[in-house]
Amino acid sequence: MKIYTFMTLCSSLLFSASSWAAPSSPSALEIIRQADNIRSPNQPFRYTVTVLEYKSGAKQFSNKQILDISMRFLKQNGSNKADARSLVRFVYPPRDKGKIMLSDWYDLWFYTQELRRPIPISRQQRLLGQISNGDVIVTNFEDAYDAQLLSEQACGNKTCYQLSLARKSSEVTWPKVIYLVEKGSYRPYQASYFSQDNKLMKEVSYQNYKPLLGLERPSKIVVKDTRHGSGYSVMEYSNLKFESLPVSHFTKEYIQRRAN
Repeated sequence: MKIYTFMTLCSSLLFSASSWAAPSSPSALEIIRQADNIRSPNQPFRYTVTVLEYKSGAKQFSNKQILDISMRFLKQNGSNKADARSLVRFVYPPRDKGKIMLSDWYDLWFYTQELRRPIPISRQQRLLGQISNGDVIVTNFEDAYDAQLLSEQACGNKTCYQLSLARKSSEVTWPKVIYLVEKGSYRPYQASYFSQDNKLMKEVSYQNYKPLLGLERPSKIVVKDTRHGSGYSVMEYSNLKFESLPVSHFTKEYIQRRAN
């Protein structure tokens, strides 16, 4: 009887201790899904991005570009299919005004009135400074990468989940990403992009969170391209608003008609 009572007491204590244990970490998929939602709302929207290039050691930017971008960034929901399209209009400098970029998932085209038709271009092609064509367009990490939760680590004065992302398809620009996401808030902190031979190519930091379109979102992104010295580029976001353009606007035929 005494042995039975002792074992029962131990079982009760173990159960009580387990009920107070810290909850397990969320899955890698849940983390990138929540972070995707912060980086971009799951409905069509429009924004202005000002791209600034800083040379190594400089306090003032050396180049500036302004783009007006419409996004269709939709995750699959029931019978509604996922979508990832963008329409990029060049606003500044004046010599670039009227130029257009169009993306449909991983395909990217460029058009200006001097061209007979839109031409395909690379997402990795440099746009300004350390910013490539693909950098100004939001990437859906959930659809593009398989994720694995590696650990937790300090990031500034916060704690971050560290995830390893491996691309699902060769169409995705970067084969591997090490992604830091703040624990609790799921705010993206940093993404480090690696080549096929595991060389660090680019570091992206998400900064200056503000209330934007109903959530705290980064209004500033700093990009350091490790292939091109110690300079860096900044993308500053403004004029965010929900806007639902017809799908027909995100086609090569539309941008050619619009420019003529």
